[in-house]
Amino acid sequence: MFPAVPLQATLTLTFVALLLLFLAIVTVWQMVEIVDATEKRALTVFGEYRKLLEPGIHFIPPFVSATHRFDMRTQTLDVPRQEAITRDNSPVTADAVVYIKVMDAKKAFLEVDDYKRAVSNLAQTTLRAVLGDMELDDTLSKREEINAKIRKELDEPTDEWGIRVESVEVREVNPSQDVQRAMEQQTSAERKRRAMILEAQGERRSAVEKAEGDKQSNIIRAQGEKQSQILEAQGDAVSTVLRAKSAESMGERAVIERGMETLESIGQGESTTFVLPQELTSLMGRYGKHLTGSDVKLDEGQLDSLEFDEETRQMLGLDNIDELIGQIDEEADLDVEEMEQEAQAIKEGEDVDSIQDPDEVISGMSDEFEDDSDERDLETETETN
Repeated sequence: MFPAVPLQATLTLTFVALLLLFLAIVTVWQMVEIVDATEKRALTVFGEYRKLLEPGIHFIPPFVSATHRFDMRTQTLDVPRQEAITRDNSPVTADAVVYIKVMDAKKAFLEVDDYKRAVSNLAQTTLRAVLGDMELDDTLSKREEINAKIRKELDEPTDEWGIRVESVEVREVNPSQDVQRAMEQQTSAERKRRAMILEAQGERRSAVEKAEGDKQSNIIRAQGEKQSQILEAQGDAVSTVLRAKSAESMGERAVIERGMETLESIGQGESTTFVLPQELTSLMGRYGKHLTGSDVKLDEGQLDSLEFDEETRQMLGLDNIDELIGQIDEEADLDVEEMEQEAQAIKEGEDVDSIQDPDEVISGMSDEFEDDSDERDLETETETN
């Protein structure tokens, strides 16, 4: 039989075995490095940079190696709110967001201590500098220009760190409370000014349209009055022609009767001596012959009225009396009341679209009267020929 092993020795051997197993597990754990697909890792051995570990499984020296992780995706950095003084001495506060991406992990590891903190601090100082070079109004309105300037200022130093600044967005630019109150008052005053301008323009337009309506109404009313005067004048002319035509039938008989009335008035005077013109004595003789028939020759006939010559008849329009009366009847059909209603409607602004240019209206009336005058002259010339 084998000699019995002491219990203490057994425990020692078991502890050593477990220790060796633990050391083996830790060694394997230290040797295996798994890199995700979205990152790269910088490997150092005894503090010396060796290489970049790409995504996958890598075996590295245990216990003397170290890896530094770099996310290769686009990363977001918040720039804290910064206070700045603009060129026109107005205090403002602003914050921003910077989007960066690691393009060279080796430079990001070797050239800068903490690239995120470095970029954030650089963005803060650049933001204050850009705002300080601009006017207050520009800082509030030219947001794209501010973003472009900050990105341009960040590009050069971050390229040396292997970092690319993809975008910079300024989120808020707020002036001080005093400036905000002043801006609100300015905005309110500007709105009141615009409202007053619009109101004045509306009143002016209303006044212009009302004046134009009154003008057109006066023109239409003047047209009606002028047409009325024309009709009245034509009526007087026709009345004169009718009286002339009636006098035509009287002829010499009317002249003799007027002469006898004159003799009667002369005879009523107190004088006994009268001087009569030869023409009057001749008329008296002819009138006596006509009344008694004693000295009237058979071939002379009865006393007839005188006829108007051709020139006088054309001048008086005796041959066209019926046509003139017909024209007056047509003109008399003009609805003067309707013209008054139309003028009143235009004056009140109810029929603004029908308002015509006064010069065109007057020109049309003048052309119409000239055409009528030319037609009458042509008719007279034709009748004369």
